[in-house]
Amino acid sequence: MNKIDSFRDEYFFLSNFYAAPVFYDGLIYQNNEAAFQAQKCIEKKDREAFTTMNPSEAKHVGRKVDLRKDWEKVKVSLMSEIVRAKFEQNPELADKLLATGETYLEEGNTWGDRIWGTVNGQGANRLGIILMEIREELKEKRTEEMENL
Repeated sequence: MNKIDSFRDEYFFLSNFYAAPVFYDGLIYQNNEAAFQAQKCIEKKDREAFTTMNPSEAKHVGRKVDLRKDWEKVKVSLMSEIVRAKFEQNPELADKLLATGETYLEEGNTWGDRIWGTVNGQGANRLGIILMEIREELKEKRTEEMENL
């Protein structure tokens, strides 16, 4: 099976740390990590602070915010919406995602994230799964557009 097992180098665009503006819930963030971390906050004014943060800052600050009570229930759907927004709003990135074809996408990492990625092949790989789902949606949308020409 073809597999991309790290979102670095030529595949860094798949990472939430990749600098790509994303408009989500009325705000423009500089990267997906900031958009995602901001959603941990209950108040919009608290989310606004994340709009200018780089991914590392956002991750750091996101660990310290008062977490919304429903976070565990909503975090996967929020991540999915934010990743979808990134690729729908940045067509050049959508093209690159589509160019991965049927390749299995796995965020292999060394920082211990077994929820969104994997460590030594172990983990839920939720980000990789979301990316593959969005790639399929983009493929279907492009096929429909071509058929309607």
